[in-house]
Amino acid sequence: MTAQTTLSRRERSGGQPAQARQVVASQADLRLGEIVDGKALRDAMAALIPAGGDASGSQTRNGLLALLKRVNSEGRKAAERLLFEDGGGLLCAARISHLQDELIRAVHDFALHHVFGSPNLSSGERMAICAVGGYGRGTLAPGSDIDLLFLLPYKQTALGEQVAEYLLYLLWDLGLKVGHATRSVEECVRLSAEDFTIRTALLERRLICGEEALFTDLGRRFDAEVTAGTGRAFIAAKLAERDVRHRKTGDTRYLVEPNVKEGKGGLRDLHTLFWIAKDHYRVNTREELVAAGIFSRREARLFEKAEDFLWAVRCHMHFLTGKPEERLSFDLQREIASRLGYNTHPGLTDVERFMKHYFLIAKDVGDLTGIFCAALEEENAKDAPGFRGFVRSFRRRTRQIPGTLAFLIDNNRITVANRNVFTDDPVNLLRLFKLAAAHDLEYHPDALKLVRRSLRLVDGALRANPEANSLFLDVLTDRNNPELHLRRMNEAGVLGRFIPEFGKIVSMMQFNMYHSYTVDEHLLRTVAGMSRLEHGELASELPMTSGFVETIRDRVPLYVALLLHDIAKGRPEDHSVAGAAIAEELCPRLGLDERETELVAWLVQEHLVLSMTAQQRDLTDRKTIRDFAERVQTLDRLKLLTILTVCDIRAVGPGVWNNWKGQLIRTLYAETELLLTGGYSESSRRQRADFARRELAERLKDWPEERRAARVEQHYDNYMLTVPLDDQVRHAEFIDAADEKGQSLATVARTDKFRGVTEITVLAPDHPRLLSLIAGSCAAAGANIADAQIFTMTDGRALDIVTITRDFAEDADELRRADRIAKTVEALLGGREAIPALLARRRPTRSTQSFAVAPRVEVRNDLSNRLTVVEVEGLDRPGLLADLTGAISDLSLDIRSAHITTFGEKVVDVFYVTDLLGLKIIGEGRAERIRRRLLAVFDSPEGELSSATAKPSPVAFGIVS
Repeated sequence: MTAQTTLSRRERSGGQPAQARQVVASQADLRLGEIVDGKALRDAMAALIPAGGDASGSQTRNGLLALLKRVNSEGRKAAERLLFEDGGGLLCAARISHLQDELIRAVHDFALHHVFGSPNLSSGERMAICAVGGYGRGTLAPGSDIDLLFLLPYKQTALGEQVAEYLLYLLWDLGLKVGHATRSVEECVRLSAEDFTIRTALLERRLICGEEALFTDLGRRFDAEVTAGTGRAFIAAKLAERDVRHRKTGDTRYLVEPNVKEGKGGLRDLHTLFWIAKDHYRVNTREELVAAGIFSRREARLFEKAEDFLWAVRCHMHFLTGKPEERLSFDLQREIASRLGYNTHPGLTDVERFMKHYFLIAKDVGDLTGIFCAALEEENAKDAPGFRGFVRSFRRRTRQIPGTLAFLIDNNRITVANRNVFTDDPVNLLRLFKLAAAHDLEYHPDALKLVRRSLRLVDGALRANPEANSLFLDVLTDRNNPELHLRRMNEAGVLGRFIPEFGKIVSMMQFNMYHSYTVDEHLLRTVAGMSRLEHGELASELPMTSGFVETIRDRVPLYVALLLHDIAKGRPEDHSVAGAAIAEELCPRLGLDERETELVAWLVQEHLVLSMTAQQRDLTDRKTIRDFAERVQTLDRLKLLTILTVCDIRAVGPGVWNNWKGQLIRTLYAETELLLTGGYSESSRRQRADFARRELAERLKDWPEERRAARVEQHYDNYMLTVPLDDQVRHAEFIDAADEKGQSLATVARTDKFRGVTEITVLAPDHPRLLSLIAGSCAAAGANIADAQIFTMTDGRALDIVTITRDFAEDADELRRADRIAKTVEALLGGREAIPALLARRRPTRSTQSFAVAPRVEVRNDLSNRLTVVEVEGLDRPGLLADLTGAISDLSLDIRSAHITTFGEKVVDVFYVTDLLGLKIIGEGRAERIRRRLLAVFDSPEGELSSATAKPSPVAFGIVS
């Protein structure tokens, strides 16, 4: 999008310049005549006046309201049309502001002259109607609040109150959200001095209509009595307010569903800069900021471009949703990208290109913030210097850094000794970050500003410089806080220019519900996770990984792999393979030897393997462990890949990592470690099953012989080899209690806080659709199934163990939830409920309709020696697992275990199955039938178990009588 200019005009009443941040634009650019014709509006209003001249009747008001609704609607439609035509976000905001100005002026004049018949006002009755806040800037989004100040010379008069009420009620009846205050000049001055929020609103005051002298008097007294001498307190308050706002909206500008108005890098950050500039420097336009030496002309153009783009996005969002929607959600992103004219390119969809542009703009806003902070410090204008918001008095203290004359320490921040340090020696662009890391320093805004203005020096020669590459590697592997220094390097633009492949993924988003951050943000958070592991900060959450992190021998290659593992995102080819190729080319430049380079390339190429194996394979199947061990080959590589996997998952977004995933990874690591170190047993399956039965019998030795023998012999070998001994004992007690009570159907729930899961065990008569109904029960309760183990017992019953992720931190709360789910399972299996009705009553979940995930079904016999593996991938929806398992039962397949993995809107369900004789699925024809049937679950869900046309009761399937 091309940035547009916005207005510079005088208000029709009083000739006051608009208080918006402005550059000159002609009336032809604004095309205000296409928004509203002020004269035509007044003529139409005059035509509504009855013959006697009294317009106070209800009939006249009703006619006036209808007229105003039409004019307001037509004006907004015209503003939307013009937004599509010229793309100007600031122009659109100025047009809507102008529309509201015209409506307010026309109603004010109509009320004063024709409703209340008081064209000649006394001095006490004179009033000024002022726009304040965002409206005072002369910019409004379609859904913005309209903030008005009814400014009085003294106290309110009867006439003033009548006019204000008449205007406000008409605006409210138009469906506008109007905030208002009625105050005298004296009250405005007093309250502004006491309250920074009121002061900020009045800082951007603008006269719409009424008494100009009153408005001028307010301006004079506001400058003299409110702003004079209080600038430092105001700046500190605004920056503190900004920090609080950032924390509420995620404290990063790289959230994939950003808040365009309030988020970091959004419009409010630009507004904050201008509030401070207006208060401290007494400037009203970007040009005046340039004249004051705050911004260069290029930076002023960047300010305008960023503001215009954000306004365009915000206006489109409001028009599209019909409400003041500020969160750029996935549901909106695709449509906004289309409205703004983005196209799909190889490797990046239209919406991903749009969001990359959005995040680059947000980064520009951050750059401008840093430049502005530097200028403020030069003016000694605030109490909290620097980027981290810490509060301390400003004291100019500089000292030398040992070994360099190019940099100084200023108040515990690194800064430049002179403005030529980078042109004199471009390697200083890397040395700055190395020295900051070595001395644990923050960065002075002056230094970062000069870095941004020197990026042209990061060229091929610097990238090939051995010292520069060594300095970069030192920063990446810093023992204290590598993330901080890499983040500053990225924000300053050095990282993306020094490693051009990294520059391609800066601000790149992935259009899915799984990743919460842009790719570059994710990579920096991955590095941060490794640093926290090394510092022992995650020992309680990650006991195994924390235990061996200090034993790894290839720390430097690991850090390089952490930074590079997703560097090839956004390319048409597999990003793991392409990333490995990038690593092979980049690592020698960074100074890694051939062995280290090969190791980094392997880690990047295989960085998803451990996670996929742990979450999507049966870890009790020996072939799973053997295949994974063959891929890893050494214990050292297993450790490195485990650390990379853990840091990667934890950096995806809030709530993605949980203890259940941690348990799966620990299990896979432990089993693979045994095999790699020669501790894996080679005894036969029959021998191991017999040994397991003897262990269970020993644990039940206090039971009567007949009952003990019944419990030991009622399970097949796969149960004895799969289920831990403690769980076998617990299941024996559960089954025994159910038999004592004569229950054919029983459930029990337990929580596991360490693994972060809740386990529901179901005992019921066996039937192929049993798991489908259990899955439907969980879906209806909003429970996310992570794993399911299905065991058929020798007496014809089934013992199904379903693992769901936790919703509550406290065990008592989670147990109550689990009991509700268990009762739902019993009601459904008992025929008292039906899945469609249960799903209809569940709380609405977030829609996935904005996403396209092509369904995929694979039938594989190479992943297990005894079982066929059916892997299904597609777009998630409520009841999907119930439908898939129901379809599998329709195919006369027996599910032995199910492994469920959800990546945002995409689900990957893996089923280990046999035919009804317990054999693998043989024959391409049958495999193709399985593929077609499961694809139909996605393509034509009508008639499946979760649809309204499904049979309503499990009685139809013979589960209950």
